[in-house]
Amino acid sequence: MPGLVVFGRRWAIGSDDFVLPGAFELFVRLLWWIGILALYAVHKGRFNCPGGGLLHSYLLVLLILLAAIICALSALVYVSMQGTISNPGPRKSLPKLLYTRLLLYFPEFIWAVVGAVWVSDSSVHCEKTVINVIMGTVIASWVIIIFTIIGVVIVFDPLGGKKTFYLTNSVSRNLESSQSGQLLYNVKNTATRVWEKRIRLLCCCIVQDDDHRVAFTSIAELFRAYFSDTDLVPSDIAAGLTLLHQEQDKMESCPKEPEEVLCHSPSSLVTDDLDIELENAAHYMLFAAAAYGWPYYVYTNPFTALCKLNGDCCRNRPTDSDITGSDRHNFHFGSILRITGLQYRDFIHISFHNKIYEIPFFVALDHKKEAIVVAVRGTLSFEDILTDLSADCEDLTLEDVLENGFVHKGITQAANYIYQKLINDGILNQAFTIAPEYKLVIVGHSLGGGTASILAIMLRNSFPTLRCYAFSPPGGLLSKSLADYTKHFIVSVIVGKDLVARLSMPNMEDLKRRIVRIVANCNRPKYQILLRGCWYEVFGGDPDDFPTELDGRNQDALTQPLLAEESLMVHRSPSYNTLDDESHLNSPPQYPRLYLPGKIIHIVEESSSRRWCSSDIKYTARWSNETVFSSILISPKMITDHMPDVVLKALNSLSQEHRSCISCQTRECNTNVV
Repeated sequence: MPGLVVFGRRWAIGSDDFVLPGAFELFVRLLWWIGILALYAVHKGRFNCPGGGLLHSYLLVLLILLAAIICALSALVYVSMQGTISNPGPRKSLPKLLYTRLLLYFPEFIWAVVGAVWVSDSSVHCEKTVINVIMGTVIASWVIIIFTIIGVVIVFDPLGGKKTFYLTNSVSRNLESSQSGQLLYNVKNTATRVWEKRIRLLCCCIVQDDDHRVAFTSIAELFRAYFSDTDLVPSDIAAGLTLLHQEQDKMESCPKEPEEVLCHSPSSLVTDDLDIELENAAHYMLFAAAAYGWPYYVYTNPFTALCKLNGDCCRNRPTDSDITGSDRHNFHFGSILRITGLQYRDFIHISFHNKIYEIPFFVALDHKKEAIVVAVRGTLSFEDILTDLSADCEDLTLEDVLENGFVHKGITQAANYIYQKLINDGILNQAFTIAPEYKLVIVGHSLGGGTASILAIMLRNSFPTLRCYAFSPPGGLLSKSLADYTKHFIVSVIVGKDLVARLSMPNMEDLKRRIVRIVANCNRPKYQILLRGCWYEVFGGDPDDFPTELDGRNQDALTQPLLAEESLMVHRSPSYNTLDDESHLNSPPQYPRLYLPGKIIHIVEESSSRRWCSSDIKYTARWSNETVFSSILISPKMITDHMPDVVLKALNSLSQEHRSCISCQTRECNTNVV
């Protein structure tokens, strides 16, 4: 629902967000009140100890104060339970109750100070049990007060005052257009500055130069543009994701149409091609994973990695000219050696240098596949995150190839950095001098996969036979023309419901639209949605069939936002422009649609054991197309499916299964011949 407005400003909390925290505090206060009442009843008439008079008064006032707080909390929780997310009318009295509850903090604070003074008074000689109970009461009071202050800080919206002013005045049409435009301009500028400060605070531990400042501003503008047109609080988003996940699971459980099943039955030729590519992908994924260095090696070998790496740290390493960047104790290079199984002499160049738009990579000779492998590391630092989030589009024009191809700006700059190193520093010339008959293969995972793809496009003219394997690359990477061009030499591998492979600004806009729609039109209170959602995520079961106002509406009626949705929009969202064909044709979309690179192999978990201790998972793989990844899927595995160890495990499983099938067929043939 729209953010709660109290004290003349908007807060990042809704009027229906007090149910669960209020119920928890109410439970604690009731136990507290019962305990104090029991203490008072047991010691009634026996407050004759030094300081007992003050104790008697303290307990009486505390009982009355707790009773008042319990009444205020009960009313607050009850009112917060009323209505739905998009219908805050039944909760219109909540701000007054909230003011009342906040006022009760003042006497509680004073009484907590009085209790602390009484406990610390050396002249008090009452029973030790009484003193311990009063001490516990004082501690509980201070803990609740501190957590309340922390909660206020968390839900504080720096733009609350300006948003409230803008929302109030945007309803009125009497403002001059120049005034309205200036007001909106000021709100946008302030929002951009707030996001920029947040990003700077998160990246306070890294050295900041001009590139960082430009990236901060660009990313802040991106976040401001994305969040500026909705009036949702974080709990609304959580409820929306929960509802979308259950709705998605219900749709997946529906039986498929015969045509849909037939379209996934590939010919034998396509299957053979897929098996070959899966075997190659499983081999080269080791290089992509090795580029992460010791963090990946320790993550996948938590009990033995440090011991093995400590044994490697004293060994000889290549000369300093072969390695750039910091690698203390030889941990990174030792991990790369162990993961790939290569020798020292097989490495041409290794770079651990890491800045914004400049990511680590290595070049090695792969004698097994007779390839010169360029492996690019994925996201592993704040600098890499800034590169990921620099998601503006820029043109990539290549001579004799394409014109006006759009690409991800930050990833393209990272690819250009590696391109300059490979070409200008003569790294590839050195590699091909050693192994002139080898082919060039570029690999990477996540950010590394996106960088490897654009680097492959840049090198394609000079090395026509090169191949690129992009594992879990970002979805918003290439324009349609470039994506089609790369199908001849790039293979992308996506596992399950990987979030990163579906990340693009149009997909994020679509997700925002779906969240607003399903949240605004659900007829259940938010606390029920969240509680049922938590149970579903943890324990499973059948998706809940939440009734919504969307039920029974025809498809034409769903192309326009409903009244409840409009109440959650500060102004008309650009995402709605994609719903209406006419408006889509008349005005260009705010964000150009970018796609995954190359041909796409989609690996799906087919079946798994329900037992927690079992790892019996079976995967299936098929060729897919970029339209399958045009929508973000909500799932507990949307993050884990992106992890490099999960990708490698899936590829190894499929490759091993393929080898087993070939072995079985060979034995059958031999038996038939005999």
